[in-house]
Amino acid sequence: MKKAKKVSPKTDISKEFRHLGVMIESVGDDVKLVAEQYVDLRNDVKSIKQTVESHTEMIGNLSVDLLIVKEDIEFIKGSLKKKVDVDEFSALERRVSLLEKHSVKR
Repeated sequence: MKKAKKVSPKTDISKEFRHLGVMIESVGDDVKLVAEQYVDLRNDVKSIKQTVESHTEMIGNLSVDLLIVKEDIEFIKGSLKKKVDVDEFSALERRVSLLEKHSVKR
């Protein structure tokens, strides 16, 4: 059987410190990566907020325009109710011309 090597405590501690240093460096790199992604996400959110604000403004303008169109349509409907259609007008013209002919003969 082989005898187990005795490792001095100094060597063991220095290995642990190196291992700990590597782990800290790895965690540091991961933190930098997360920080970069966070900055990108913040920029994306800022851009999305600006887009939503512009869309909200456009929707407000469209809503006002729609109300104006509705009022105009109601006005046009009211005007059309007062007007006579073409068939009724031609029938009325015939009746008036007949009445005028009869009144002239008398």
